[in-house]
Amino acid sequence: MRFLNDPMMLVLMLPAILWGISFHEFCHAYAAKLAGDPTAERHGRLTLNPMSHFDLWGTLMIVFAGFGWAKPVPINTRYFRNPRRDMFMVSIAGIAGNLLTAAVCVLILRFLGDFILATTGRTGIIMVQMMFHINIALAAFNLIPIPPLDGSKIVYSFLPFGALRYYYWLEQYGWFILIALLVTGIIGVILSPIMNVMRSILFLLA
Repeated sequence: MRFLNDPMMLVLMLPAILWGISFHEFCHAYAAKLAGDPTAERHGRLTLNPMSHFDLWGTLMIVFAGFGWAKPVPINTRYFRNPRRDMFMVSIAGIAGNLLTAAVCVLILRFLGDFILATTGRTGIIMVQMMFHINIALAAFNLIPIPPLDGSKIVYSFLPFGALRYYYWLEQYGWFILIALLVTGIIGVILSPIMNVMRSILFLLA
């Protein structure tokens, strides 16, 4: 990757990574609180402090592969008033947070791009672009319906009760499936079209 030859690129990437994972998990925690579950707040996860959400391997994956994860927010569904609905809202909240960040980046580039370029040069533009791309990557990655990613919990919210046992069976093998997809490179093939659609929609709407 480019930053391996240019350490400054890694420095410029770090704010985007820290914000992307922190805001993603904060949105999960906040949505859970709105649904009546105080677990995440009690564990100190209702915060934008990146150290509260930091996961070493997930962060390294973002740096080297362009997508990754943070430490999952603890959720107790027994507090939910409507477990399926509330699980869906909590699960989609992190993805929505990343897409919101990406949309703001598009607006910044569109309306303030010339100002940023004039005041900071290419450095400021690159930082905003990295913020956009990393948040798109996080949103797309978390849509994959494999446990423990958010996409699996979104699918869980709509599964008929008879099919839940298959979901629980898949849950125990989720990480192995993800590792296999990463090692084989298949995950890039899956994510590329999703990210392209997200980019196109955001550029049309913003």
